[in-house]
Amino acid sequence: MSIASLQRGRCLIIAEVAQSHDGSLGLAHAFIDAAADAGADAIKFQTHIAAAESTPHEPFRVRFGPQDPTRYEYWQRMEFTPDQWQGLADHALEADLVFLSSPFSLEAVDLLEHIGMPMWKIASGEVANEALLDRVASTGRPILLSSGMSPLAELDAVLDRLRLQGALVALLQCSTRYPCPPEDVGLNLIEEFRQRYDCFVGLSDHSGTIYPGLAGATLGIDVLEVHMALSRKMFGPDVGSSVTTGELTQLVQGIRFIEQMLANPVDKNAAAEETAAMREIFMRSLVAREDLIEGTVLEETQLVAKKPGTGIPAARISEVLGRRLARAVQADSLLSWEDLADPEDASAKS
Repeated sequence: MSIASLQRGRCLIIAEVAQSHDGSLGLAHAFIDAAADAGADAIKFQTHIAAAESTPHEPFRVRFGPQDPTRYEYWQRMEFTPDQWQGLADHALEADLVFLSSPFSLEAVDLLEHIGMPMWKIASGEVANEALLDRVASTGRPILLSSGMSPLAELDAVLDRLRLQGALVALLQCSTRYPCPPEDVGLNLIEEFRQRYDCFVGLSDHSGTIYPGLAGATLGIDVLEVHMALSRKMFGPDVGSSVTTGELTQLVQGIRFIEQMLANPVDKNAAAEETAAMREIFMRSLVAREDLIEGTVLEETQLVAKKPGTGIPAARISEVLGRRLARAVQADSLLSWEDLADPEDASAKS
C-alpha cells in the first residue's frame, strides 16, 4: 500500500482509532491487525503531546469517566513515546496499511515526520492553526483536511494558503457531531467541494454506521475516514461514533462493490444481446389452450402465454389473431409460424 492509493475512482478507506486505544499500546497494535483484517487501506491515530497543545484549563468536550481529573491529564495518558509510535508505524507497514496520525502540535509534526508520514490528516480544530498548516505543507506530502467547524470563507482561505505552498489537498466533509445524525452528514457538500476547489474530496464520518460511507461511495468520494471500535462495549469518547470491526468489513466490501458498479456502465442493448439465450427460458410464447383443428381461425380465447419463449412471442399475438391454422395443434403446444396458413391463402378460403 502506498500514497498512490489516493487516486480517482478508488476510495482510500481510513480506519480511525482516535483515542479508542485508551492509552494502551497493546490495544493500539490490536487495532492495526483488526483494520487490516477488515480490508481498510489505512490506520489512523492521533498524536497528542499534552504540554505542547493544551493547558490544565482545557475543558472536557464530554466528561466520560472519572479516571482523568482534567482534559490535560487525559491527553497525557494518550501519549506514546517516539519509539512506540515508530513501532506502530512499522506494524502498519507490515500489515500493508498506510500509517497515519493527526498531529495536534508542531512537536507532534516533528515526531511524525521523523517516522515517515506519507500524508497528513488535519483535524477540524486545527484548520485555523496556520503555523501547523505551514509546517505540514513544507514537507511536500499530501494533506487530508477536515472541514468540520469551518465556514466556506475559512476553507477558501486555507485551500489558497496550502496551494500557494504547492500542497496536494483532499478536503473532507465532516460534521462535528458525535455521533452524527443523518440530517447533519452533509453529503450535498461532496459535489460542492469538488466543483468549488477542484480537489480530491471525501467524508470524515462520525455516525457510527456504515451508511454515510456507502452513500459517499456512490458519489465517488476519494477518501473515507471512519471511526472504528473493536466492540461497542469499549470505553472512551469515540466508541459511540464508531463502527465495529465487523461493520468495517461490510463497509469496505460495499465500497469496493460500488466502485466496480460505477467503473462499469452497462450498455442496455449489448446486455440484452448477451442474454438472448436466457430470453428463451424466461419469456413466454403463444400456446393453444385446447386441441385446435386445421382451419381454425384463431381467437384470443383459444390462446394463452406460457414458457418457454421458443415459440411465437406472446407480445406478437396481434399478428396471430384471425389467422387460420394450416394444421392441427394439440392443447398446451407452443404455436409456431409454420402452424399458420399463409394470409393470402386464408383470405382466399374465407
